Amino acid sequence: MSNYNELIQKIKELKKEKNAVCLVHNYQRPEIYEIADHIGDSLGVCRKAAKTEAERIVFCGVDFMAESAKILNPDKIVLHPNKLSICPMAQMATVQELKEKKKQFPDAAVVSYINTTAAVKAESDICCTSANAVEIVNSLKEKRIIFVPDKNLALYVQTKTNKEIIPWNGYCYVHAKISAESAKKAKKTHPKAELIVHPECKLDVIELADAVCSTSQMIDHAKRSDAEEFIIATEEGMINRLKREIPHKKFYTIGGVSLQMKKITLENVYEALKKEQFEVKLQEEIRIKAKKALDKMLDLKK
Repeated sequence: MSNYNELIQKIKELKKEKNAVCLVHNYQRPEIYEIADHIGDSLGVCRKAAKTEAERIVFCGVDFMAESAKILNPDKIVLHPNKLSICPMAQMATVQELKEKKKQFPDAAVVSYINTTAAVKAESDICCTSANAVEIVNSLKEKRIIFVPDKNLALYVQTKTNKEIIPWNGYCYVHAKISAESAKKAKKTHPKAELIVHPECKLDVIELADAVCSTSQMIDHAKRSDAEEFIIATEEGMINRLKREIPHKKFYTIGGVSLQMKKITLENVYEALKKEQFEVKLQEEIRIKAKKALDKMLDLKK
């Protein structure tokens, strides 16, 4: 652990020297939290990326998150510390497939989950996150929505809207593996615990939930709730964040591990900052189009 502490100190010094911020997703390793300027869900970190005045952004999350930071900050250096930290679900939607789907449903709006590549965002009308997907869909004038790429999130949104949702056939492998059986078993083991479920889970799991939340909403809900125990149905690293924020309550996980999220280490962050390596670069034409879709999402609350 002393090695961790030494690295953390070195990273903090480098951040100061290079006018850099570290944006960290909730699913990251707990030691990565220690060098974070902001920890949050996709929406939270996206908002922070849009507002930062730092010259450099080190993004500790999977690739689409670092891309989103670059989309919003073309004049800043955005570093993604490990090139292997790639979101499998984002790879399940290609530009060509989306163009074909748009031809098939010309009257539909395209809502692109933030878990997509910059190129797919560029072909979309608006972006969303798990925290605001229902609100985004209901804000649109179109009656049909092509929802890319998460099938489970699309099916959840369908239960909250009168619009016709055309789901993509993508999924998050971590949330897809969480079963209703494991949720029921956990509820039997912890009868006083509330079940909080991420909307990327399957509908039969969502139907058992006491609350359906994005990762940051999970923190807010657990803080407000009278319950002292919670079963958390999302990537297991979220437990570390919850315990950090609410140490007097108990949390149990029924989620698996996102191997891609865990690829980023303190060593990666230190090397990325020191050498300014693995800079995120995007074609300007794609970036501008993708920014329109992201800006529409971020402007919704304004």
